[in-house]
Amino acid sequence: MLGKQKIRMITNKVLSLSTADQTEVLFLGEESGLTRFANSYIHQNVAECNVELRVRVVVGKRIGVASTNDLSDEALQRVVETALTVASFQQENPDFTSLPEPAPLPEVSGFVEGTAAFTPEARAKATGVICRLARERGLTASGAFTTATYELAVANSLGVFAYYPMTLADLNTVIMSDSSSGYANATSLDVAEIEPEAVATEAVGKAIRSRNPQEVKPGEYAVILEEYAVANLLLHLGHLGLGALAVQEKRSFMRDRFGDRIVDERISIWDDGLDPKGLPMPFDFEGVPKQRVSLIERGIARAVVYDSYTAGREEGKRSTGHALPAPNTYGPVPLNLFMGAGETTKEEMLASTDKGIWVTRFWYTNPVHPLKTIITGMTRDGTFLIEGGEIARPIKNLRFTQSILEALSRVEMVGETTKLEQAFLGAIRVPALKIEGFSFTGMTQF
Repeated sequence: MLGKQKIRMITNKVLSLSTADQTEVLFLGEESGLTRFANSYIHQNVAECNVELRVRVVVGKRIGVASTNDLSDEALQRVVETALTVASFQQENPDFTSLPEPAPLPEVSGFVEGTAAFTPEARAKATGVICRLARERGLTASGAFTTATYELAVANSLGVFAYYPMTLADLNTVIMSDSSSGYANATSLDVAEIEPEAVATEAVGKAIRSRNPQEVKPGEYAVILEEYAVANLLLHLGHLGLGALAVQEKRSFMRDRFGDRIVDERISIWDDGLDPKGLPMPFDFEGVPKQRVSLIERGIARAVVYDSYTAGREEGKRSTGHALPAPNTYGPVPLNLFMGAGETTKEEMLASTDKGIWVTRFWYTNPVHPLKTIITGMTRDGTFLIEGGEIARPIKNLRFTQSILEALSRVEMVGETTKLEQAFLGAIRVPALKIEGFSFTGMTQF
């Protein structure tokens, strides 16, 4: 880690080299270790130490961005000159108003010394627990264990300087037999909260229970979606339409629906980068303080997230602290999503289901119709037929093609606990869901 003072010296140097009207410097630093295992043996241990310095310059209403991972004086001069050259070839953006002004930053703690100091030997010991349990049951384990330290800093010529260090630990595994597989994952800022034995037990149990799956015809079924599957749906929902640019460009399902009920009243979704139950981050990639944004409240569409650019396009709007790194044509995105918990256990969901399908997680999901929030993908790593309130037998994986909003409008039960899942530049915390009527459109041979 370079530390706050050294990074500030670097960003000040870059700002002093720029002749642009406005300049922004984004610093991203990483020190990470990754232990991969396959066939129940560790086959790779790697360490990465890298930085990225991204410079955005504004000349009139022309914007240029360039980046480097070389922090020498010559490289800093060169990256500034490159950004200025890029800006000179750009068309003016009439909607651009300004880089953000400084604002008070909230206090958030995301750095855990134990995670930063975690060793390759400790990762090997943890993955060994998974591999041994798999071998004992005649199964094969694969997966990865990552521990990392990150430094994020943003500075601009208007006086912004924001610095934040954080850690991350993530352990995931897929356990396989000749005819089945099981999955489990754990994510936390604090590696001490990762329990390898619990991860192993969950994945091994799924692999054993899903052996020798049988075919089930596609159709509309009641489903119980575990947290892994719900997180996948919520990730797509956020990217498809919970950002302001998507609304402004009329490609969001939220357009013209603010104040309307769009999903079941049991569903509340919000974004909160300050909540320690997620992977907190006090500011966005422009240095703007993050704030909690209620996106869907008891089924009613309430708001979307903004960065400084999209806020400048609407009268009376301010950034909610959701900018992505420049250059960014996609717009602001909620990176710290939460779905409210309910009052039901998964066992109660199962007991209440006469016939349905239990889904562990989804895979290869892609959008089909963004405005209708239709996506398609596959079930994976533990799919079961439910009959008479019990798991009757494992079934072969199915393809689904389903509107997320329609699915969330058919929610019958919401899990009483939530699980954290790592996601693109952030995290998602969700409960399990029981949904009445989920559309499966194809089946596989496995």
